[in-house]
Amino acid sequence: MVFSLLFALGFSACAKTASDSYFSEQPSSSKKEYEIFRKNIALEFENQTPKQWGENATGVKTKLDTNEKVIALTMDACGSPLGMGYDEKLINFLEQENIPATLFINARWIDKNPKIFKTLASKPQFEIANHGLEHKPASVNGKSIYNLKGTANAEELIDEIELNARKIESITHKRPKYFRSGTAYYDEVAVKIANKLNHQIIGFSILGDAGATFSAKKVKEAFLKAKKGEIAIIHMNHPESQTAIGTIEAIKELKKEGFRFVRLADYKLK
Repeated sequence: MVFSLLFALGFSACAKTASDSYFSEQPSSSKKEYEIFRKNIALEFENQTPKQWGENATGVKTKLDTNEKVIALTMDACGSPLGMGYDEKLINFLEQENIPATLFINARWIDKNPKIFKTLASKPQFEIANHGLEHKPASVNGKSIYNLKGTANAEELIDEIELNARKIESITHKRPKYFRSGTAYYDEVAVKIANKLNHQIIGFSILGDAGATFSAKKVKEAFLKAKKGEIAIIHMNHPESQTAIGTIEAIKELKKEGFRFVRLADYKLK
């Protein structure tokens, strides 16, 4: 599947990295302890050279392991300069209809929307998942996609996953179990490292809005092709898009067809 190039706009790192910002708020001893932790994990994988690169690298979970008529709705909040928004219409509909969803949240989006994040995290129907520190593709050698450079090495990948996991846990008091990288691209070594950090890597089987670029009609059409156990990806950080309109229409029709919506944690993944 090909994401629109708009999916990747604005994700280049700033001079001051997100990891610098994270540790500026922590005691110096915490940074030293973390550096030892990161180095030890990186050493476990230093001799492994990736052979795969894509959305379906070995170990990426793309479906629910079930024959029930259920769909896992997953929504990304990416946190790029062009993606700091909040699709209130979409979220309000899900709340009113009690539709469960798994929300993949980037660290920068949390910083921009702290009150909204806390509110969403407090809702039992929503499950908070990890969308990375700087929204980078998950690589151990700096592989690129959509002109976006992936994490340069294992240590940078660990930062991308672990520091946002700790950020989320510090606010919600619950460590996330699932990780989706920026652009949902991975190499197989990156997947193993994420697993070592107690995260399952989540892909998708329904491309719901192509980085919030689909028309409402295309969003609806994507959802209505759903089969049992699909994982759908859309975006909740672009209220100017037509994602909400198409998703709302699709959910109403799918419910009439007997589909239920669930969180990732509700089923085993495959």
